Formats: sequence, structure tokens, C-alpha cells
Amino acid sequence: MIETLMGLDVSDDDGYQAYRDAMSPLLERIGGGFRYDFTIAKTLRSSAGHEINRVFIIYFPNRQARDRFFDDEAYREIRGRLFETSVRDTTIIGEWEVGPSTSASTDGL
Repeated sequence: MIETLMGLDVSDDDGYQAYRDAMSPLLERIGGGFRYDFTIAKTLRSSAGHEINRVFIIYFPNRQARDRFFDDEAYREIRGRLFETSVRDTTIIGEWEVGPSTSASTDGL
């Protein structure tokens, strides 16, 4: 499984929610989804060069599924119509693989 920690600068909350509502069935169909999802009020430190007000982890079964998802015409239409008009900037904060014996949990920290 591949997980990506994303940071966004969302400019239109309603438009972004419409994007999430439209793309989530496509994401779930390939075995993907969202692990965590936060709206944040203030960015204290960022290497991104822009504000971040939304942070989430998106996951896919593997890299190939992720690439197929983002290349899918239905997804690209949804992204062009809803995401591009509601998000100013995006940042990939981190990405990692989670195997069957690997836990994404931070128990004990």
C-alpha cells in the first residue's frame, strides 16, 4: 500500500467538498481512500512557499493503481472542473509504503 501526506491551500471549501464527493467513488473503486483529513487554521512552518489549510493522507493499493487513478479520464474531468477552481496550491509532504507487517500507527510516541 502507498500512502501520501498532502497539504493544500484550499480557496473554496464548498468547491473542494464537491470535488471530494465526486472523486471519492472512483478512489474507493480502486481500493483507495483517505486515512486522515484535517482543516487547519494556521501554518507555523512550511517549506512549500504557500499557506496550507488542509492536510490529509490518501492511500492506494500500490503505485500502479495510484498512477492509473490520476490518469483516468473521469478523474481528470472532475479535477479540472472542481479541484482546479477551489485549490490554490498543493504540496506532497511525504510518501511511504505500508506493507502487511508494517504499521502506519505511531503507538508509543
